[in-house]
Amino acid sequence: MTTLRRRIAAAVVALMSATVVATTVPAGPASALTPEPAPDWSGLDVRDYSGPIPQQAGTLITTRAMAPSLSLPNAASAHRILYSTTNQFDRRAVSTGAVFIPRGTPPRGGWPIMAWAHGTVGMGDDCAPSAQVHEAGEAAYLGHWLARGYAVVATDYVGQGTPGLLSYLNGVTAAHSVADSMVAARQMSLPLARKWVAVGHSQGAGAALSTARFAQQFTAGSGLDYRGVVATGAPANIESVLQLAGPQFPPVMLPRALNGYALYILAGFRDARPDLPVNALLTPLGRRLTDIAGTTCGKQLRPFARGLDLRKLFTRPIDTIPGIYTALRRYLGTPDSGYTRPVLLGQGLLDVNVPAPAALSLAAQMTANRQPLELRVYPGADHPGVLRAVLPDADRFLDRITR
Repeated sequence: MTTLRRRIAAAVVALMSATVVATTVPAGPASALTPEPAPDWSGLDVRDYSGPIPQQAGTLITTRAMAPSLSLPNAASAHRILYSTTNQFDRRAVSTGAVFIPRGTPPRGGWPIMAWAHGTVGMGDDCAPSAQVHEAGEAAYLGHWLARGYAVVATDYVGQGTPGLLSYLNGVTAAHSVADSMVAARQMSLPLARKWVAVGHSQGAGAALSTARFAQQFTAGSGLDYRGVVATGAPANIESVLQLAGPQFPPVMLPRALNGYALYILAGFRDARPDLPVNALLTPLGRRLTDIAGTTCGKQLRPFARGLDLRKLFTRPIDTIPGIYTALRRYLGTPDSGYTRPVLLGQGLLDVNVPAPAALSLAAQMTANRQPLELRVYPGADHPGVLRAVLPDADRFLDRITR
């Protein structure tokens, strides 16, 4: 490990420990799985899809009108889509998503498009956001953008509600899902403009930033005009912390959400890298919880993540796998360079789900790399609260870059 990576890892671990110590909760029983609301597939259940997959990524395969209960405030119409994309194994696959159209008369050239990258909802198929009612805060956030005249295109990410496993926090794979959803949506008979922006929160902030980094490459030849990105509660430099994982990990009891994220990362990374002996360094408990994480939604995982001692997941340090940092960086690293359009990074200082050191360390790296970054910090905002806090700044930012 280089000296710089050691410093980043030590700083993030120390600051995260200081941030979360007051939020530790006692361990709870690993009870029966909490039922998740039943998904509504709007007549498009493709969990076991076995039909043809177009070779061209971003090809629209089919659409359905979305169930009215799943629509958003200020949407005139809502659609569920199936389209081709690229999965974590660099193979052609399918993903689902949603398209929401604003009320009113579209401007000349059509509604500008917002690619929404959703936050953590779990990894199971039933968690696919296009088949579930949106959480109130997220619905209000997306409704705000619809009211301001943006069409919203929201991927579920490949593997969520479609064959295969969601590759949780896999930046490049998520970027394919987001970019390809944009290309597919413009094949619908809808008044959509060429101009588009990426917006994401939490898990989706990492996805949106990776999308921003690869936007022009992944949409080349489509006629789309990418303008910039807004990312809130962004995970970053997690690979610097995760490479320290093992039975010797610092004895810090993390909040339930962070434990859940760790299990999701292990499930996604193990699936994406079958060539690495991830299972061999997990205890029976570690393998069991990783299996559960890969097939459940957020509420179902809660009793297993609450009060979990992450050291008990491992038989030996993860860095005993040769080249593990490089592998982790390639899987979940958030880009700190290569941006060609403006970036707005928003972070709440009261966030304990994705503690501020993650985003602030990314901001420092991006600044050092002379990236087109605008950082906004909100001292009174927690993880969901930053969606409200960022709105005035995001309004001005998007108005400017989409003129």
